[in-house]
Amino acid sequence: MIRRAALLVLAALLLIGSAGQAQAAGYRYWSFWDRDGDRWTYATQGPSTARPSDGDVQGFRFAVSENSDDAAQPRGSADFAAICAKTPAREGSKRVALVLDFGTASDAPSGETPPARRTVCARISPDATTADALAAVAGPLRYDTNALLCAIAGYPESGCGEQVAQRPEQKEKETEEEKSTPDDGGPSVGLFAGVAIVAVLGGAAAWQARRRRNAP
Repeated sequence: MIRRAALLVLAALLLIGSAGQAQAAGYRYWSFWDRDGDRWTYATQGPSTARPSDGDVQGFRFAVSENSDDAAQPRGSADFAAICAKTPAREGSKRVALVLDFGTASDAPSGETPPARRTVCARISPDATTADALAAVAGPLRYDTNALLCAIAGYPESGCGEQVAQRPEQKEKETEEEKSTPDDGGPSVGLFAGVAIVAVLGGAAAWQARRRRNAP
């Protein structure tokens, strides 16, 4: 019984150590978004297959994120009337408003500085894809061998969806309340729970040892 309790204590200690060292991994890439009313929704198709309609607003955001649920959205206003105000409608073509958010310095690859966010109106053929719209107004584009969009307007210069060991501490989607909460690097709730487990198991092991010594 003592040996079993000791093994449980050791397992709990290992769990605490791994929890303190674990860091959420993310990927640095361009995410693709559709504007639905006054909010962004993560696109269900890639830019090479999506075929926007005249008057649509679509956005791209370069950032580090774990997955689509965690991805940072394009920032700023995304109003079609404002973005395409100087691009009048023309028969035989469609207009698509694009919001290009190159992200923050914390998301940028080493040695690179993200360009300023920009909006642009693309006039393209009625059957054109979002990739066609990008190529018309935001080149040069760069893709990898799997057709993953790697760079818009030449940014970033290298890399494509690479894994990042540690995500930036601050995300644009954080609320002001979350940003105002200090992060002093103190122990997490998981750490306190682990300490409590070790204390309980350690006490159980000591109790079993005393019981065996006092047994007649």
